Amino acid sequence: MKNKILFSMICLLMVGLGIMMSITNSKRAQIEKVRKEVSQVNKQQRYVTTQIDHLQTTYNANDDQAKNDLLRFAKAYYMFSSQSDYDKRFSKVSSILALSKDQQNNLFDSGLDATGGSQIDNLGLTSLYKTTTSYTSDLDNQTIEVLATVIVQTSGTGQKAINQTVLVHGWFDTQTQKLTSIKINQIQ
Repeated sequence: MKNKILFSMICLLMVGLGIMMSITNSKRAQIEKVRKEVSQVNKQQRYVTTQIDHLQTTYNANDDQAKNDLLRFAKAYYMFSSQSDYDKRFSKVSSILALSKDQQNNLFDSGLDATGGSQIDNLGLTSLYKTTTSYTSDLDNQTIEVLATVIVQTSGTGQKAINQTVLVHGWFDTQTQKLTSIKINQIQ
């Protein structure tokens, strides 16, 4: 009788141990599956983080380039004290511009009056760039809109120099890395 009880207890212990082993192995398989899924998520997260960092770096670089190009344009456009300086404005910034011919002609006129004389020299017109504050906004994946308020000091013969604020509105193409359009003191 003692043997039967002992045998029964050992059998129950073995059955219990078998059940425990089965449950443990099942949980191990589930734990391993969860570990693999966590590993995949971590890999995807690292990839996404790398992509985001790349986009931020690209955006920041293009944003800075757009601002710098508009600043360079403003400095060249508003710095002249003679007809000769006035005529050289386009050549100072041509490498950063991709304007239409019409826009280029409108922005960089000759500065001559109807008789062919120099308005700049005859009137003693001067312009001195002072400072700029600029802002950017992405229009799409390829274009950055740049707005700048430019303060220039202007004067003419017999006139006191005055500060003027000018709104310069540009569009920067991130593919060509050039300003493709510029408007001055125009909202649209």
